[in-house]
Amino acid sequence: MYLRKIKRPQGIYLAIQESYYDSASKQSRTRTVQSLGYLEALKKEYDDPVAYFTSKAAEMTKEKKRSRSHIFTIDSTEKITTDTDDVKNAGYGVLKALYKQLELDKFWNWKTRNLSIRYSVDKIFRLLVFSRILMPASKKGTFDDRGFYFEDFGDFSLDDVYHALDIICENNVSLQKWIYDHSGKICERDLSVSYFDCTNYYFDIGRSDMDILDDDGNPADKNGNPVPAKYRKRGPEKNHRPDPIVEMGLLMDRRGIPLAFDLFPGNESEKVHMRSIINRIKNEFSDSRIIFVADRGLNTSDNIYYLNGDNKGEINERDGYVYGQSVRGADAEFKTWVLGGNYVTDKIVDDDGKEITFKHKSRIHPKELHVNVTKPGQKKKSKKTVSIDQKQMAYYSEKYAKKQKADREVMIQRAKDLIKHPKKYDKVTSAGSAAYVLNISFSKDTGEIVDGKALELDLEKIKEEEKYDGYYSIVTSELKMPDMEMREIYRGLARIEDTFKISKSEFDSRPVFVWTNNHIDAHFATCFTALVLIRLLQAKLDNKYPVGRIIKSLKDYCCIPLDKNNYQFTYFDEILKSIGKAFDMTLDNKYRTRQEIQRLLRY
Repeated sequence: MYLRKIKRPQGIYLAIQESYYDSASKQSRTRTVQSLGYLEALKKEYDDPVAYFTSKAAEMTKEKKRSRSHIFTIDSTEKITTDTDDVKNAGYGVLKALYKQLELDKFWNWKTRNLSIRYSVDKIFRLLVFSRILMPASKKGTFDDRGFYFEDFGDFSLDDVYHALDIICENNVSLQKWIYDHSGKICERDLSVSYFDCTNYYFDIGRSDMDILDDDGNPADKNGNPVPAKYRKRGPEKNHRPDPIVEMGLLMDRRGIPLAFDLFPGNESEKVHMRSIINRIKNEFSDSRIIFVADRGLNTSDNIYYLNGDNKGEINERDGYVYGQSVRGADAEFKTWVLGGNYVTDKIVDDDGKEITFKHKSRIHPKELHVNVTKPGQKKKSKKTVSIDQKQMAYYSEKYAKKQKADREVMIQRAKDLIKHPKKYDKVTSAGSAAYVLNISFSKDTGEIVDGKALELDLEKIKEEEKYDGYYSIVTSELKMPDMEMREIYRGLARIEDTFKISKSEFDSRPVFVWTNNHIDAHFATCFTALVLIRLLQAKLDNKYPVGRIIKSLKDYCCIPLDKNNYQFTYFDEILKSIGKAFDMTLDNKYRTRQEIQRLLRY
């Protein structure tokens, strides 16, 4: 309770008021507990009416709390039974609040309104999403552990969960668009710069899926009708695992919040799929000009041409790009320019808050592109050569130089061991180190090294690489963009890499345990939604806390029953305090009734 001063034509009116929850409207409201009168009139009875009634309101609050106190009787002889787990999580209520603000319950109710199903896709979806953040497990594990949460998610079976995955897959694309459209109410979205990157996720199986192919070699069903290729295929897995993988392409806005994703078979190149997801974003999300940012692996002539067109020395009206550029893999002219002088030196602050020296230079230089185009009336693509103007920036970092040297030294030591003990290694286990070994070849059948006696260290390659330690380059279509802005925009790419780490480590999204394309799509739709929720929560907290700490706080915000109607909360911290302030939630009450917890989770 508190003292409120109300301005009226007759003067300032005092009243003691309190906030309460209106179950009918499901909103917080205010009511007057005691009307006191006008301030001027009260001054005749009290020396300081404001101070007096402020103190009285505080006493009334304490008295109300005392009246709500309960006495619990404990039976010291009572035994705990097998499989008893009374701990209930309430931290998911914050995720539920964001879920409701995105109106995802309305989305699923709309999408399933004409379906004859006995279960709620909405409740299954939110269980899968919340559990992906707080209790990541297989679909069966999530179903079995659903009792971890304070509320009942509904009556459905494990089979219903798998059936729901088909419905989630069917609505995957429209789900992404819906999330974007409704997320602006929570956090301002900025599409002026968008980040794209790819990663892969492995499956807990030892073989790839085989497609049925038609006469032209394209995937088809048993009747010869075209179908998407199966996802589970062996490809260049990041950690060199032999398991089949699926590739994910993820697009993220300037604030680090996911925009959209797409999946494609593990044996296909992400270089092509980047254009398809960008095209979808342009068609469905925004018709304004966007600068797309990607790592050097996606810096191809076709991708540049797709965004930049035939631009030559003019302001580009199409979309733009900022790409990383490999120095070691560049042509001789570019390498000579990078190693040449005329660098500008600036003092900047690095990620650790330390002031460092940053050497950089830039130029506008013609870039020749050899691109694949489809001419009108032609089915097959033909080659086309165009020249565009591109801004190129080279920079040198001592910190980066030390890292490159250290990373290479690890690979060299492995290469030396490989030369001494070739039977210990194969094509998978020698990845990285084999690049520093001359005369190395692998058996197509076994992957084992052929003729280990001919192996020797490639000293020329090591010497050549050393020249470029510490040098990196960024290229852009934005000819007037300042060097430091190029750097800052490109550095934002680290956010998408961090998002992948969250997905793989915090969300435990690999190995993937579902196997049909539909279920794989649905699995990653829940992962994507979980990523959006946790990034939105970060933004609501002004990005003060890392994702891992936020998840831990939400997971630890649990309660245990004292009797049938009363619960004790067992955890509270700084992050939960900040969350309570951001969402107007009272999270620091040690004791609550069942009804009070239900009100807390009313979203």
